[in-house]
Amino acid sequence: MKLKILGSGSSGNCYILENDQTALIIECGVAMKEIKQALDFNLNKVAGVLVSHEHMDNCKAIKDVVAAGLNVFCSEGTAKSMAVQSHRIVPIPQMIPTIIGKFKVIAFDVKHDAAEPYGFIIQHPDCGTVLFITDSYYVPNTFRNLNNIIVEANYCSDIVKRRQESGELHSMVRDRVIESHMSIKTCLELLKANDLSAVNNIVLIHLSDGNSNAASFKKQVQDLTGKSVHIAEKNMEINFNKTPF
Repeated sequence: MKLKILGSGSSGNCYILENDQTALIIECGVAMKEIKQALDFNLNKVAGVLVSHEHMDNCKAIKDVVAAGLNVFCSEGTAKSMAVQSHRIVPIPQMIPTIIGKFKVIAFDVKHDAAEPYGFIIQHPDCGTVLFITDSYYVPNTFRNLNNIIVEANYCSDIVKRRQESGELHSMVRDRVIESHMSIKTCLELLKANDLSAVNNIVLIHLSDGNSNAASFKKQVQDLTGKSVHIAEKNMEINFNKTPF
């Protein structure tokens, strides 16, 4: 299994879990043509599309996705809030497994300024158990038997404070950042709260352009976990197997 990153950040988010037989798209916040290219134009292998919430950087291509015959799985609140209404947009409940092709998905509540945002536990024999969290200032849950983690590390509080004091960052923007996104400190606390013994990869996503420090974030997570840590970048591919081999 590979993780393909088509975008990660306010300009657009899209991630694909893919092997030779199947694919699961997580977020569709980039142009449909980019999604098709990443899949070598083989949409038949796509089991489904997960959308965490209705903001455009997470679902910009929703109209084209459903027009292509792909089923989208999200919360009921997200389904009602997106610009497109379609029988292919399927609301799924929290904490109850949903089978999407060869993938088993469990959705859970996260904290963001959206109608009903979700995080996801994704299970497949090739990649094991994958935790996906984006756009959430806090996650109260802990998780078991994780093999790979995709998690937001949006900003550093010290950088935000410094930029606001210098007048570079408006207080309203600061407030939205801290009230809707995950800081590196909270990300570290989340990782510390979970058993990471079987984790192969930790991918840090949705870093803020002005309020983050990629090298520092990567080092902090590596020092804490001892795991293989990646900063999400457009067109990056990562081996995302259940085991390192």
